[in-house]
Order: sequence, then C-alpha cells, then structure tokens
Amino acid sequence: MEQTKKWGFWLLTAFVVGNMVGSGIFMLPSTLAQVASPLGVMTAWAVTGFGVLMLALTFGTLSIRKPELQAGPQSYARALFENKKTGDVASFTTVWGYWVANWISNVAIITSFAGYLSTFLPIMRDGRVLFHVGSQPIELGKLITFVVCSIFLWGTHTILVTSMNAAGKLNFITTFSKVVGFALFIIAGLFAFQFSTMGSFYYPVESTDGGNPLGLSSQVYNAAISTLWAFVGIESAVILSGRASSQRDIKKATVAGVTIAIIIYMTITMITMGALPHSELQASDKPFVDVLNVLIGRGGSIIMALLALVSLFGSMLGWILLSSEVPYRAAREGNFPAFFAKTNKKGSPSNALLVTNIMSQIFIFSTVSGTISQAYSFLTTSSTLAYLIPYLISTIYFLKVVIKGETYAELGGTSSRIKDGIIAGLGFIYAAWVIISGTADMKTFSLGIGLFLIGIVFYPLVKRKGKQQSTQEM
Repeated sequence: MEQTKKWGFWLLTAFVVGNMVGSGIFMLPSTLAQVASPLGVMTAWAVTGFGVLMLALTFGTLSIRKPELQAGPQSYARALFENKKTGDVASFTTVWGYWVANWISNVAIITSFAGYLSTFLPIMRDGRVLFHVGSQPIELGKLITFVVCSIFLWGTHTILVTSMNAAGKLNFITTFSKVVGFALFIIAGLFAFQFSTMGSFYYPVESTDGGNPLGLSSQVYNAAISTLWAFVGIESAVILSGRASSQRDIKKATVAGVTIAIIIYMTITMITMGALPHSELQASDKPFVDVLNVLIGRGGSIIMALLALVSLFGSMLGWILLSSEVPYRAAREGNFPAFFAKTNKKGSPSNALLVTNIMSQIFIFSTVSGTISQAYSFLTTSSTLAYLIPYLISTIYFLKVVIKGETYAELGGTSSRIKDGIIAGLGFIYAAWVIISGTADMKTFSLGIGLFLIGIVFYPLVKRKGKQQSTQEM
C-alpha cells in the first residue's frame, strides 16, 4: 500500500478555508443586502465570527485534549454517553445526518461549477428540447450540464482514489489561488468603493411579509442565518485529524482557517456595498462581476468566472474527501459497515468514496429533471440542520469534559478549565441560537430532525450487517 503522508498545518488550513469559502461567497453580498443595512450586516458578521471562533476553539481544544477521538463530532457523540449502546446510536445518527447532507452539498457545488462554466460554453444554456422521458422534456443545455456535472464528479473521484497526497496538494494550490484572487478583488474594489454609494450606514429594512420595517436586532437575526451557512466546513480539520501529523496542528489550522475566512467575508461584503448602489446590489445575481464591470467593463465576468471555477474545484476536492472520511472513520470505529473501512493500494477510502459519489450522482439528475430538482430543493432546506447538530453536540461534549475535569490534571489546571468552560458555554449558546433561528419554520425543523430519526431506524440494520461482515472476515 502506498504510504499516505501525514498532513501538516498548511494543508489542513487549506482544507478548512477551501471548504468554507466555496460557492456561497459569490452570492452572499447580494443576499445580505436584501435583509439588512450595512450596520446590520457588519454586526451579523461580528456575531457570527465570534460564535464560529468559539466553535473553532471547541474543535481545536478537543483535538488536543482527546486526541484518540479522531473522527470529530461523531466520536464526541459516542463519548458523550456512558452507556455504550446509546453512544453508538448517537454516533451513527450524527454520521448519517452529516453524510446525507454532504451528498446534497456536493451537488450544490457541482451545479454551481457548471453554472460558471456556462460563461465559456453558452451551449449549456441552450433550451432546445431534444426528446422526452415520459412527460419530462430533455433540453440540450440541461443534458450537456448533466454530462459536465457527472464528469466533474467522477474526475474528482479519480483524483482522490489515485492519490490522497496529490489531492491534498491540489487543494492547497486551489485554496491559495482563490485567496490571492479574492485579495486582488478587494484591492481592485477599493478603487470603486465610496461611502456615499453605501448610503446611510443604518436604516430600517422592509419586511418580506409586509409587516413593520425590521430594526437592527431583526436585521442581525436574519443576516446571521446566512452568514453562518458560509462557515459550514469549520469542522474539516477535525474530521481529517486521522491524517494530521500533529493534533496541535488541528487546532491551529481550524482557528487560522476561520480567521482567514472571516477577513475575506467581511472585507468583500463591505467592498461590494460601497461599490454598487444598494438597489443594484439587492437585485444582482452576480455582485462580484458587477463590481469588476464598474472597473474594467465586460471582462469582469470572465475573470470572476475563472476565479469561481478554481474556487469550486478546490471546494469539490475538499468536500468529497470530507464526505467519504465520515463513513470511513465510522467504519474504522466499528459503527458503520466494515465495507466502508476498506482502502485501496493507494491508501484512499475507495469504498466510502464510491458510495458517496454514487449517491451524489443520483442527485445530479436534478440538472435534467424538474421533479428531482424539486425534491433536491426540498432536501437542501432540511439538510442544513444536519450540519448544525454536530456543532451543538461537540460543545455539549466539551462542557462535559470541562465539568468532569478530564485531562486537566495532565494538560493545564484551573485557569485553563475556567477558560475552556467559557468557550464551551458560548459555543453552545451560539449553536443553539442559530438552530432555533434557522429552523423557526416547524416544517424545516421537522425535516431536519427527521433526517436524524431515519438514521435511528437504519441503525439496527447497519449494525447487524456490520457484525455479519466482521464474523465472515474472522
């Protein structure tokens, strides 16, 4: 078997930044302008940045204090309970919910990639109907988009199956390139930035339901939901800790990655708000392109499309790896079928990658079928909760470690324990607040919880199959 090199600080940081700064960043300025004034947006970023930093410190500190728990939230879910069976069920449902959400997120990145690629291949927007499948018309552009998305998915799969080391280096290169690209965008945007364009720094925002205008607290509340989604991926280094050269690198990479992402997000949001009139920014479906068009004309769309393609390619590498690592680590710990623990001669989790990408491929049919597209949108809404629950579980486990004083005799005394208790408490409050804020709609909440309940239903079947496989291998 090929020896897979352990990843150090820089590669791990690249995965954290690359997975957080993906497709969402290109629409965030416009989305935020629709729900909040500049003061509301900046306050939301500050609140989110602080909350996410508490989560980053939670993950990072646990990676040092509990280095044997190398699968991140799923390991914390198991360790949270004294009863082994209860812990196994909690761990499995955490893996299940997170894994299913990743199938959908992978497709969101892939379809975004195809959308930006259409800048160079206009035929991908061709609406001519080639044939029908039942009552579903198959358009030329959508068919080509489906093929492109499938090639992108399985091309990424091939890279990861062939060499994890190469995948890590590629991710670093694409992440470095996107950070440089965003830095250049910020520098260019400064030439178009004017405080007068922003208008009043604070003003009430019209309510979408026609009610009273939204004040600052309501604006922060609404904007904070969008800003949190931008940080999904904060757990990347922790989930990949089994491949890390040092557990301390996990903490440093997580905190550094979050800090870099916060700086990029806040600066870019301010630049776009000061470069485009508010009404234009609200209506824009490509705010980055519009800012560059102010400076260099129509060439802006080509530059941003290239940056987006690089950004999305790196994110795709990171997220597919993360998606396969979750069931792979669960299988290694005996809480998922042994099938998922298999690695190939190159050291890649080949079976976990294969099943993950087959499930993602099924959702790619949303690019050609309106019916599946509706189902995809339906699942996307509910799956967001699947990312937030593991964050909440991690803070609860951290609180348990602090309260019981585990590892504090060996790694720091009373002062460290008090500090960690504050971090865990603030992280818990933030994660709980976002879950309540983001799932105020009972339908969304029920669907998100349902995703985990399905995992509980599957658990006995999967556990039984795992025992059978283990028996056969003995």
